[in-house]
Amino acid sequence: MSTYAVINPASGATITEYPHATDAQIEQALASAQAAYRQWSRTTTVAERAALAQRAADLFIERKDTLAAIINREMGKPLAQAVGEVEFSADITRSFANNAETWLADEILSVEDGLRTLVRRQSIGVLLGIMPWNYPYYQVARFAVPNLILGNPVILKHAEQCPESALALQEIFTDAGFPEGAYVNVFATHEQVSTIIADDRVQGVSLTGSERTGAIIAEQAGRHLKKCVLELGGSDVILVLDTDDVDHAVEQALAGRMENTGQACNGTKRVVVRDTYYDEFAQKFTAAISAQSYDNGDFGPLSSEKATKTLVGQVQQAIEQGAQVLVGNNEPEGNVYTPTVLAGISENTDVYRQELFGPVAQLYKVSSDEEAIELTNASPYGLGAVVISKDYEHAERVGNQLDVGMVFIGQAGLEGADVPFGGVKRSGYGRELGRFGIEEFANKKLFRFAAED
Repeated sequence: MSTYAVINPASGATITEYPHATDAQIEQALASAQAAYRQWSRTTTVAERAALAQRAADLFIERKDTLAAIINREMGKPLAQAVGEVEFSADITRSFANNAETWLADEILSVEDGLRTLVRRQSIGVLLGIMPWNYPYYQVARFAVPNLILGNPVILKHAEQCPESALALQEIFTDAGFPEGAYVNVFATHEQVSTIIADDRVQGVSLTGSERTGAIIAEQAGRHLKKCVLELGGSDVILVLDTDDVDHAVEQALAGRMENTGQACNGTKRVVVRDTYYDEFAQKFTAAISAQSYDNGDFGPLSSEKATKTLVGQVQQAIEQGAQVLVGNNEPEGNVYTPTVLAGISENTDVYRQELFGPVAQLYKVSSDEEAIELTNASPYGLGAVVISKDYEHAERVGNQLDVGMVFIGQAGLEGADVPFGGVKRSGYGRELGRFGIEEFANKKLFRFAAED
């Protein structure tokens, strides 16, 4: 894509285009952000900055219908889900505003020599955020808001297909009262991103995106000794181990797989079911997937022609390697992809270790907890897992053995505005949201006081 453009994935029509930033604009972004760090960040308190975030949360709600319409045409999210994303972004913003003073309070250390010792969490400087298209507001809110409250100015490079939501976010933070340079949107090229990372005024970078892009950004950040947080792909599982309510398990698997038309990093892409329940579950799950309706707004188009071609190619390869299609036809109409269920996937199939970014579920049958754990951990990704069991202690024991960053027991979608989000392995590193998120780019500064005479 040569420019930032809104291309409606439902119709393929190009609605608006925006030119890339000039090098002079990039320099101005860096200079204004650094000025904000040197002045605003150092002359305001956490409470004062949190008050601005409270106003931003109000603006998310006041403008939610307009904001939802923007991402509906940018990346195809059904309007009801789009409104939900805006509301969750407001919740995140308000949570940081409400809790920041507590989360950032001085921590008194108990030390052997008895000297007064504390750790104070302070800002480190300008940060670069590189954000994806699948959650245009939520992803930005969970990165930018805690850092603005901490006092780290943000330069934000959004996805090329999200220029209108990028500008709407800039407007929210400006209208909330954040000063010039505190939050700066840039329509940067890849080369300009590299320039920003290398600049001495920038102290860190946060990326949500693909594994490939994450590796590139991490290499560039490491070369310049910059801290980075990476939230990358995922091939999360839902493990149905033992249950007296198969319908509930089906409901959770459906919700986890169809959220955002299957385009969520932490969507439950692999459905792993004990043989005791497999036949009943498979029958009900395939029926539930078949009942999903594009016309009713259960799902939207895939985000772009490129995304559709990628998913079609992955599913076709899986079929050629022996996978069975229980539901679906792998023949999209434009970017509208029929929800699909694949079964009969062996460990020799490429899709066994791939992430499918769209409404395609992989269904597996296992005969033991050990087999379920082994299948889960065979993925190169390690973002999250859902464990369904009527015995929560049993579910927790299984969760302890999963190589993931998050385990949700009994239900999918237990993310919250004030609980940490992040993974391990090729799903990246670092955490966002909650106390752990606001600390990622904090200078944990040590103070030690000599004994007084």
